[in-house]
Amino acid sequence: MLYLSTRGHPDRKHFCEILLEGLAPDGGLYLPERYPQVDAATLAKWRGLPYADLAFEILSLYIDDIPAADLRAICRKTYTQEVFGTREIVPLKKLEEGVYLEGLSNGPTLAFKDMAMQLLGNLFEYELGRRGEELNILGATSGDTGSAAEYAMRGKKGVRVFMTSPHGRMSPFQQAQMFSLQDANIHNLAVEGVFDDCQDIVKAVSNDLEFKRKYRIGTVNSINWARLVAQVVYYFAGYFQAAKANGEKVSFAVPSGNFGNICAGHVARSMGLPIAQLVLATNENDVLDEFFRTGVYRVRGSADTYETSSPSMDISKASNFERFVFDLLGRDGAKVRSLFAEELPARGRFDLSGDIARARSQYGFVSGRSSHADRLATIRSTFERFGTLIDTHTADGLKVAREHLQPGTPMIVLETALPIKFAATIVEALGREPERPARFAGIEALPKRVTVLPADAARVKQFIAAHCA
Repeated sequence: MLYLSTRGHPDRKHFCEILLEGLAPDGGLYLPERYPQVDAATLAKWRGLPYADLAFEILSLYIDDIPAADLRAICRKTYTQEVFGTREIVPLKKLEEGVYLEGLSNGPTLAFKDMAMQLLGNLFEYELGRRGEELNILGATSGDTGSAAEYAMRGKKGVRVFMTSPHGRMSPFQQAQMFSLQDANIHNLAVEGVFDDCQDIVKAVSNDLEFKRKYRIGTVNSINWARLVAQVVYYFAGYFQAAKANGEKVSFAVPSGNFGNICAGHVARSMGLPIAQLVLATNENDVLDEFFRTGVYRVRGSADTYETSSPSMDISKASNFERFVFDLLGRDGAKVRSLFAEELPARGRFDLSGDIARARSQYGFVSGRSSHADRLATIRSTFERFGTLIDTHTADGLKVAREHLQPGTPMIVLETALPIKFAATIVEALGREPERPARFAGIEALPKRVTVLPADAARVKQFIAAHCA
C-alpha cells in the first residue's frame, strides 16, 4: 500500500514514512492510492472480534511495512479494558428507538481523541526505536487533541511534544489537563489567537522543509493519516453493535470541526461499510454545514470565529476537508492544489456547487448546525428522558442527528467527550455539576507549565530550536 499527496506530488510513500512526516512536501495531505474493499464475507469474519483484533485487521490493510506480529501486538497493547474501561472499548448505548450513542470517551483524557492517539503513541515509539531516531511533534489543539497527544506521548522514548492551543479559549478542565503535566518531553504553547491561528502555525512550520528536516518535525493532528485510519476502526465496531445483520445500513452523526472524525467515516464508507448517511453537525462556526448545504467553502478569520460552549469545534478552517475534496473531484491533485494553495488563500473561498449533489448522493453527506440554546435543550432533555448525561459537542451531534432520521435505519451518534470537560454548560443546563473521575479531582488547582506566545510561526520555531538542544 502506497500513499499519495492530495496536491499531486509525484512521490509515493509507505506507511511508516508518512507516519513520521505529517504533511506532504507540496503541502498536501496523504491518502492511500486506493481504499481496500471489504465484502460481506469479510464483514462476517470480523463481526464478534475483540476491538484490538478488529483494529489489527483493518490497519493491516493499510500498513504493510510493520510485521504482522508486531502490528497485532501494538493493537493489543493499545486497546485494553484497563485503558478504556470496558471490554467493548466503544460500547453502544440505545437512547430511543433507532438512536444510539457510541461511547468513545472512556480513555485516559475522557475524549474520543484517545482512540487514535493511544495507538499513535505506541506506533511512534515502535518506529523511532526501530530506526534509532527522535521526533519532535508539533500540534495544534482546540481542546481535546492536545491532552490526548500529551497523555499518549508522555515519557515515550525519543519523542518531544510541542502543543499549541488558543490562549484562554479552552475550558478550565481542558487547560488543566494539559498545562498540569510536568513531564520534561511535554511543552505547552498558548498562542494569542484562535485555533485556526495555531493550525496555520503548524502548517507553516511543516511547510518549511529545511526546518522540518533539521528538527525532525512530525504531527499528531488529524492531518496525520495514521491518526485518521485508527479512527476508521470504531465505525466498524459501532456498525457491528447496531446492525443485526451484515448488509443492513446504519447512519452516523458526527460533531465536526476539523473534519477528521467524519473523514474516517468517509473512509469506512468508501471501503464498503454499509453506511447510509454521514451526518455532519457543526456549532455556530458552521463553515462545513454551509459547504454541504450550498457547495461554497468559505473560511472565516479570527474575528469571525465564535467562542462557543462546544469549543473543540470553534474552527473555521477544516484542515482534513481537503481529503474529501480530493475524492469528490475524482482525485485530481492539480485541481485540489489550485483550490487550497491558490484560490482559498487569495479569495477566502471556493465554489463547488456543481459537485455538491454528488457529495450527498455518492458519499452520503448531509449536515446541520446547533446553537448554544440547542445544546442546553438537548443536554436537558437527554438527561430527563434517558438519565444520560452528554457533553456539549455530543449534544450538537444528537440535535442534528434527529433532523436526519430515516425509518428503519439505526442512527449512531459519536460521543466525543465526557461532560466534566465542559462543566459550566452542564451546570447551566441542569443546575448540577457533572460527575468527575477520581483521578481528576482538583486538577484545576495543580501548578501549570505553559508558555504564552504571539500567533507567529517564527516565535514557535525559535522555541522549538531552543528546547531541542
